[in-house]
Amino acid sequence: MTAVVEMMPPETAPVPLPAGDGVVWPEAFAELFALVAGEFAQAPSRRRARGYLLGLLSHSERKNGWTIAEFAGDAGPEGMQRLLNFYAWDEDKVRDALRWYVVSAFGDPAGVLAADETGFLKKGRRSAGVQRQYSGTAGRVENCQLGVFLAYAAPGGARALIDRELYLPESWTSDRERCREAGIGDDVAFATKPELARKMLERAVAAGVPFAWFTAGEAYGQNPGLRDWLEEQRISYVMAVPVSEPCATSAGKIRADALTARVPAGGWQVLSCGDGSKGPRLYEWALIGLDGPGHQLLVRRALTPNAKGELELAFFLCSAPAGTTLAELAAVAGARWAIEMVFSQLAKGRMRAVG
Repeated sequence: MTAVVEMMPPETAPVPLPAGDGVVWPEAFAELFALVAGEFAQAPSRRRARGYLLGLLSHSERKNGWTIAEFAGDAGPEGMQRLLNFYAWDEDKVRDALRWYVVSAFGDPAGVLAADETGFLKKGRRSAGVQRQYSGTAGRVENCQLGVFLAYAAPGGARALIDRELYLPESWTSDRERCREAGIGDDVAFATKPELARKMLERAVAAGVPFAWFTAGEAYGQNPGLRDWLEEQRISYVMAVPVSEPCATSAGKIRADALTARVPAGGWQVLSCGDGSKGPRLYEWALIGLDGPGHQLLVRRALTPNAKGELELAFFLCSAPAGTTLAELAAVAGARWAIEMVFSQLAKGRMRAVG
């Protein structure tokens, strides 16, 4: 693909690439931006978009409207604000181009889609969806926006976010005037986080994204509606559930922790669920059969006691094809780490190539 080079006056010259990052990633950036440049109808909006992205990729310690504008050579943030609020460009088509780029780069039929949310701290109350709510980024209740994201994790360790949905609390969707002031259409209704995850999964399936599994945290795993839909679509999953999750067995519904207490000493197996920053992430794992075809409870137990002297447990409901091994299920459960790592990098103000 050939990028179009435009002649611009000096005051609108292209933003320089961040220094000190070698040659490979600037070439990849140029290739990706060429895919989305056409969605920005005017030269100023293309230049702003390029500068905004390069500002996010820079090594600036803080990234906000002012610092990104300064990196782009602007005297103030007004230009970047126009890009986000007024310039005509289709964010959904940009998202689709990014998804295509990710799938082309490292798509794999054995890939895993992972859903999770993260918070964006805010000081005011006018940003769409903002209110006091729990933010995993801050680890507490804060005034923030929440976004639900879908990540793609390839077997080789490459990972990237490919979709997003803004979570709008009912306090927003029940106040249509407030929504209109924030640019939210009257057709946007309240949707739970699992419903937003399903919407993104539907888009991924429709786009032909190659994957074998879906994984997510407790907020999604304990939602029967999402589980039923996944099974209707024949999408295999490994999703976290709380300790109190009622699990269907031949003897009736039994809590996850009560089932785990029945696992014999020899029923645990030490396995890695993927490599972390310090090497393989090793845990003990057990698998308990449940009612229903392919339904199982996967249990993860820490190898060393916590501060209370307890071996921490985590529980996952699974719907898997016949013959799936314990090691395979553990690897899928560990794929959630991919999206958590992306969030961690964003929280530190760093965006790096992860392929």
